[in-house]
Amino acid sequence: MRSTVGSIGAIGILLMGSASAFGSGRKNSRQRGLGWFSPDKIAGVVPPTGFWDPCGFCDKADEATIKRYREAEITHGRVAMLASVGFIAGENIADTSYSLFGTRVTGPAITHFDQIPEQFWYTLLFFIGVLELNRANNGWLEPDFIPVDKPGLLRRNYIPGDLGFDPLGLMPVREDDLLTMQTKELQNGRLAMLAVAGFVAQELVDGRGIFEHLEYTGYIQSSVGYTKYY
Repeated sequence: MRSTVGSIGAIGILLMGSASAFGSGRKNSRQRGLGWFSPDKIAGVVPPTGFWDPCGFCDKADEATIKRYREAEITHGRVAMLASVGFIAGENIADTSYSLFGTRVTGPAITHFDQIPEQFWYTLLFFIGVLELNRANNGWLEPDFIPVDKPGLLRRNYIPGDLGFDPLGLMPVREDDLLTMQTKELQNGRLAMLAVAGFVAQELVDGRGIFEHLEYTGYIQSSVGYTKYY
């Protein structure tokens, strides 16, 4: 039970931090409208790559399509940041007295899915459904207003990732500060996506947990952290 409370708390804090970049300054975001949009000036465009699109997905994409791509990237990045925390937290409580809905997990994180009881999945799916419904209502046009040949259109005044969730009031008012915060979230999300892909690939290869690899490569866990031994 302690692990359940701790995990929910960690997820809540991370969600507040990541979502705050597109937070509840609904009035500010609505007033900005589309004046902020330009493919080479949107958030996440950083040197030395600039607007990095080596496969040319955006060559023929219009503004609405690029915004939809950005919405997908932000969402995947946020999920990956939560997943990276889940990998670390899950493997730290594995093989301990902590339990989730009365069940203890063991082994690397990729094996925890089969060990977690059904109650956890029902709870998780419920909260995901609520969040996704809110996201759809905020960002997407109703089907009645969408042309048949343009499914999934976002609202014209919707900024990708703006869920209206900013309980700590961290969303900047100044345009350049908002752009900086958005870019930071995107960069952290991109790093998290790469990290989670690496976690999964490595654990599939040898069946070891992430922290087990540190021990295997010459590191042991002490009471104050990880120290190298010779």
